[in-house]
Amino acid sequence: MGEFIKDIDNAASDLRNGKFVLIHDADDREGEVDIVMASEFVTPKSIRTMRKDGGGLIFIMVSNELANKLKLPFLADLFLDIEGDYPVLKSLTANDIPYDTKSSFSLYINHRDTFTGITDVDRSLTMKRFAELAKRISNLEGNQATEMLGKEFRSPGHIPICIASKNPLVDRFGHTELVVSLLKMAGLTPVGSGCEIMGDNGKALSKSNAKKYAEDNGLVFLEGRDLIKAWEKWSK
Repeated sequence: MGEFIKDIDNAASDLRNGKFVLIHDADDREGEVDIVMASEFVTPKSIRTMRKDGGGLIFIMVSNELANKLKLPFLADLFLDIEGDYPVLKSLTANDIPYDTKSSFSLYINHRDTFTGITDVDRSLTMKRFAELAKRISNLEGNQATEMLGKEFRSPGHIPICIASKNPLVDRFGHTELVVSLLKMAGLTPVGSGCEIMGDNGKALSKSNAKKYAEDNGLVFLEGRDLIKAWEKWSK
């Protein structure tokens, strides 16, 4: 028990210092390890690390409360609402995800000061400024938050947003929930940046090799189950 609490504390401290943390969700879920950090500390170098050492999709994860304040939709819900006008969306319904019941994906954004939006500089700008926006709107009500979002960001873009469930680590246990919960425990803005770590065999990097990567780079490696235990204790 004490060892995993120490790992959680070390991970929270590293996140507050702008470092990466590696998180494995579960063997019976995706079975993948993501390299993640607090979006407020993202730099072009961070994006390069995720791009080169991760190799999966580079995305941001936000709390459900923040998504509600910004009125961000789940893409699955949005597609359902307009499938009458666009029947192709009905035929593409994601009702057979092998590890989940519903996708957490929302809109894809670029900051309005980006050019193409895909470079390391552009993607880091979008992520960092989104986290800064999240801080600024914490006490706003009504449509002010969405108006501020629209002034700074455009969509579609190159940064996908994933929204945590209403009851993180209770009704969903994905990386989005794991990261948002860890950020909250660390006292940070609940906006995280991450990327799945891929192997050279066409599959996700194995857990053992991901642990070695963490050791070689002085990073904390966390198991999803330990994060869930810590969250249950912290959120009581």
